[in-house]
Amino acid sequence: MYTPQFKITNTILTNIGIIEAAREVINRAPLLPYYEKKFQEDALVRTVHYGTHIEGNELDLTQAEKVVQGQTIIARERDIQEVINYRKVMEYLDEIDTSSKPLDESLIKHMHTLVVEHVIPEETAGIYRRPSVVIRNSHTGEIVFRPPQAVIVPFQIADLLEYLNITKPEDLHPVLKAGIAHYEFVRIHPFVEGNGRLARALSTLILFREGYDIRKFFSLEEFFDKDLPAYYGALQSVEKNNSDLTEWLEYFTKALAVELTRIKEKVEKISADGKIKQKLGGKPFLMSERQMKIVEFIQENGYLENKAFKSLFPMISEDSILLDLKSLINAGVIRKQGVTKGVKYVMNS
Repeated sequence: MYTPQFKITNTILTNIGIIEAAREVINRAPLLPYYEKKFQEDALVRTVHYGTHIEGNELDLTQAEKVVQGQTIIARERDIQEVINYRKVMEYLDEIDTSSKPLDESLIKHMHTLVVEHVIPEETAGIYRRPSVVIRNSHTGEIVFRPPQAVIVPFQIADLLEYLNITKPEDLHPVLKAGIAHYEFVRIHPFVEGNGRLARALSTLILFREGYDIRKFFSLEEFFDKDLPAYYGALQSVEKNNSDLTEWLEYFTKALAVELTRIKEKVEKISADGKIKQKLGGKPFLMSERQMKIVEFIQENGYLENKAFKSLFPMISEDSILLDLKSLINAGVIRKQGVTKGVKYVMNS
């Protein structure tokens, strides 16, 4: 059976500590359904865009978002199809992430057919590769590493799946398990095309199934794509270190730690600051981005007048801003002073 080699370093422990702390905050945050959906939609778009961009997809984030939302854009057909396919993979993960069904070849092959639908010949989808291949950096063309011979692919995939199925959370932290699955799947490179996307989807599936879905707010793909040399370098480190995954796992845990820290800070910012919570009896008031900007402006300047609306929100109607103010007043966050043109909005001290 497959047995990964790695050491638990202080870096890995630190990263997992950050992950656990952020996970706790995010999972406990009392978000309104609007914000819950917004975070999940944002994570899906980033996952799909950056997950395909890593492999050379030329759509930008805005174009990918439109495709994810079902809108029509003018671009290379293959790029559009890859985004559609990866969105389908992520939707499929939502359907199966809580299943107790073991990971098996049929699942892997089905995910592969979703990844490559209408991109490669239909008869090769879900079929292990027959030729020998090399893995190249999609942007530089540099050979990253050489996967094993095709004849041993089925056996190595079976070994990996057996390891993933028998390894429980009490035996290995789910984040490390996800990182191991990611690397080993890329190393085996079982299909002619789509292996990188499938490896990242598999690691996400493992996190989802083992209690680390974290409300489906995160996207590891963005971290990888922002610095591709570091991503490929971390993958290559395993072979350079005689099959030791330690350096790769330090990188993988850092990726999730950075992403969850960003999400945690965003979640915390949606709630008013500690003083406002205290005034509301400790109950958090969940503000929109405009409302947060209003509160920050009043805290910095002492008050807000109607004449400042245009400079603060140049593209927003006065009626919309007044509705935001009314909501803040009703919640007891701010109060209104004066009447008509002399009205000012101040913090509710």
